Order: sequence, then structure tokens, then C-alpha cells
Amino acid sequence: MTIKLKQDVLASLPNGVAAPGYDRDALSAGIVHIGVGNFHRAHQAVYLDRLFSKGLDHDWALIGAGVKPYDNVMREKLKGQDWLTTVIELDPSGFSAQAVGSMIDFTEVDTQALIEVLLRPEIRIVSLTITEGGYYVDAKSGGFDANHPEVRADIDNPGAPKTVFGILILALGLRRDNGIPPFTVLSCDNLPENGHVAKQTVVGLARLMTPDLAGWIEADVAFPNSMVDCITPATSDREKAMVREKFGIDDMAPVVCEPFRQWVMEDNFPAGRPRLEEVGVEFVSDVAPYELMKLRLLNGGHAAIAYPSALLGHHFVHDAMADPDIEAWLKTLIGRDVIPLIPEIPGIDFKAYLKTCAERFANPAVGDTIGRLCLDGSNRQPKFVLPSVRDALNQGSRVDALALEVAFWCRYCAATADPGFGQPLEDERKDQLQAAGLKARDNPQVFLAQTDIFGNLGEHAEFAEAFAHHLNALWTDGTRATLQAFLAKS
Repeated sequence: MTIKLKQDVLASLPNGVAAPGYDRDALSAGIVHIGVGNFHRAHQAVYLDRLFSKGLDHDWALIGAGVKPYDNVMREKLKGQDWLTTVIELDPSGFSAQAVGSMIDFTEVDTQALIEVLLRPEIRIVSLTITEGGYYVDAKSGGFDANHPEVRADIDNPGAPKTVFGILILALGLRRDNGIPPFTVLSCDNLPENGHVAKQTVVGLARLMTPDLAGWIEADVAFPNSMVDCITPATSDREKAMVREKFGIDDMAPVVCEPFRQWVMEDNFPAGRPRLEEVGVEFVSDVAPYELMKLRLLNGGHAAIAYPSALLGHHFVHDAMADPDIEAWLKTLIGRDVIPLIPEIPGIDFKAYLKTCAERFANPAVGDTIGRLCLDGSNRQPKFVLPSVRDALNQGSRVDALALEVAFWCRYCAATADPGFGQPLEDERKDQLQAAGLKARDNPQVFLAQTDIFGNLGEHAEFAEAFAHHLNALWTDGTRATLQAFLAKS
């Protein structure tokens, strides 16, 4: 027998399911969060839940919000259970479950309804998880993409915007006009300098949509950078069934996640903030070194294992990590060649961080897939791997292993052109990548000549020659033999 998750059953939850350790009726909102997906509910919502359980800052509860049709689907699911979420931490030593109650409302998915909430003086932070691709960044320049159709629609109709950023601009302008201090905009998306990117988008759009506001937003609105981390798979029927069968809870939208969480933020909140340092959040003056560590070691580590694992036929990440060649490859590429390229952070042991990353990748309970790691390589490689190539070239360090990582990606792109490979290439540059990957069999330079991805890296003889050598070996000898030959001489 299961219990439907609702406010009125919190006092009688099944054994093994923790209830909020506070009176939810005593909470009041201080944060609007736009983009209520699994990651937000496994990360920010859990940190706030823990803070409230300490008896602190009950005026910083969450109101959910969204602007896309799928946000309304999530809203309806959560509405039916009083905005509660069951979060299952997939610790291999024993799963744990808790009902997280830090969200107390969710606005109608309607521009005017969201504006009205954003005008409340008690809303002092607006946080975002809208995906890395939701910030309208021009792929070539890295600046604000003013020509995106959704952006142009807001520029043409500034009084009724549809994008997140157009809505924020309208709300900030109304707050200014009504003498209400601006809220802080806190990006919680996984992209470098996310606060700077959010500011670039808001100010860039404001200059075109309501030019008189742009200077005020640029000067008076805070956009702190933050680094977030918690592996959170998608919720499928498998997870819903597990929550029912193992914990006796009927939840329309449960979340499963690893037990590891990290959140590092710049302490730049002029309108105030909850005391999240009491529950493990790190507040620092500069997030950039922590971002760099995560991007190069964790995200770069995921990229490192993705393509050789796919070529070897691994489906789950934990199965790949049980392959001695893949584990050794991760330690060689990241531990030997990438770690020396990044500046030290006082008090942080990069080798220990990499060891933790490897343990997280190897967690079988998470069920993360190699296919997910292979997604969107044309955007991920330039963020997570190619900067290490450039640093290695600039510092005179070895590039052999990094060139092999790119060769694995190239060979994977070519392999996916064959329907018999069984795994499709999911990338916005799919056709381009497959064509280049196939041509590179005879002319490796063709793959590196994609300047929209590699810039001028193909012009560096040392890197280009190492890439060509490894790619030729992959076509001639296969993935396993090429990998083992590399490891034997490393």
C-alpha cells in the first residue's frame, strides 16, 4: 500500500521517508525559481529544506515558475501534492528518501501572473535553471544573440515578453518605477561564469527592448556567479515505481540523484540572501577557479570516457568505469595531463577531487548513460576539453592524450553515420560532424578544419599530427587496441 504525497500525510510518512523538519505553514517566499526541473529540486530546494530544518530563514521559501509549456506539466504534477517532492539519494551503501517542502507555490505559466509575483518586495532573489542553451549566446562570438527569433519577438513586443529575460526586464523596470529595490538574478545553470552570461543576456536584450533600463540594470542589479553540481538523472517510470515499491510513496514527479552536492557562489546579494553557508554552501569572492576545476576535471572527465566507452559498446557509465582500460584512461588524461594545466586553489586537492569524480561516475545506482554523456559534443568539447588543448600548447605541455580524446570523438561521429552502430548522434551539428568524421578517415585534417568548433587548433602541427596518428590507429586497429597501446606507453 502506498501513500499519496500531500501536506496532510507528512506526519504519517512510511518508515525511511523523512518529512520536512519545520512547519511549512510558517514559511514565506523570498525566492522565485524559474525552471523547476529535476536538478533544481535535487539541489537548491534540498539546500533550502535543510536550512529551514535548522530553524533558520523561513522567509526564504521558493515559488516555482516557468515560461514553457512543459513547465505547466510540472506545475500540475506538483500542485496535486502541495508542491512537495520526494528526493531519493542513490547512495550505494543504502538509498535514503525525504519529502522536500521548501517550495510553497508555483505561479501560473503566464507572463502577467509571473510579473505580479516578481513585483512583490519580499522577492529578493530570482534564480534560474533554464539549461545552458537558454541564454541566447551567439555560438561564434560568445556574445548576446540579438537575432534569435524569440529575442526578436520580445523586442517587437516589449510590453508582453515571452522569454525569461524579457519578463525579468519588464519586472525590474516596474520595480524601479515603483521604488522597489531590484532582486538579485542567480543563474544555477552549468555554464562558465553563469552570472556574467545571465547579465550579458539581460543587459543585451534590455538595450534593444527598453533602452532606458539597460544602464540601470547593468549598474544596480546583481548577477553573482555560481558553480552547481549534483548528478541528477531524468525521472522515468522506473524511478516512480522504485519510490512506490521501496518507500511506499506515490509521487507524480519524484527525483533521484547522487548523494554528492556542491554549490559555490559569489557573495554578491545586495537585497540579502539565506544563510546557506549553514548547510554547506561555499561563499567566495571569485567562483572562477572552482568553475574551472569542475569544467576541466568533472565535465572534462565525462567527455573523456564518453566516446571510447560508446565505441566499446558500454551503455551505463558505471559499466564503463568497471572497464580497467576506461578507468586508466580517465586517470591518465585528467590526472596526468589536465590537472597540471589549471591553477591551484588553496585548500583543494585536485587529485582527491578527481578520485571523488571517478567514484561518482562508478555509482551503479545512478544509472547514468554513456549516451547522455555523448550528447551535444560540438558544444561540450569547446567548453570542457579544447581549452585544455590550448593551455597545453601555450604552456608547452603534452597534447598526445588530449589529441586521442578528440580522435575518439571524431571516430564516434563517423560511427554514428552507420545505422548499424545502434546509437544516433544527437547534436545540433549532426550532419556536419558525421560528414567530417567520415572524410577524416582519409584526411584527418578535415575534422579539425571545422573552425566553428576548433578555432585555429588545426593549425598547430603538434596537435594535428598527434590527432592524425591516433585517428589512423582507431580506423586500422580499433578502439580497444588503440587505447591499450596508448596506456602501455603512458
